[in-house]
Amino acid sequence: MKNPHEIILQPHITERTVGLSQGDIHEREESKLTRKYTFLVATSANKIEIKQAFETIYNAGKKKKDEQIVVQHVRTVRLPGKKRRVGRNVGYKPDKKKAIVTLAKGQMLEDYGV
Repeated sequence: MKNPHEIILQPHITERTVGLSQGDIHEREESKLTRKYTFLVATSANKIEIKQAFETIYNAGKKKKDEQIVVQHVRTVRLPGKKRRVGRNVGYKPDKKKAIVTLAKGQMLEDYGV
């Protein structure tokens, strides 16, 4: 298996992703909230590798089963690089891949980067 820190590069934080990480605003019970977190990942990584790397990183040092993070679903989005010009030179920015990770109900990340 690849190094988990080479698969999950960094959190992708925008206003929309912060809202997703807080869950549904209409749900009152913490145990029923479903939270989604967005990360930039390696372009060669697939959903299974992303799930395993995510659980490896966030479950490090947690021995109790009820403390461990469980990933319910992973969705990926491929973002092609944009065309950029500097004078008459034309090039492209590198491609990116974004993963939206859905956790089990009632779970949340403590250190998401917000």
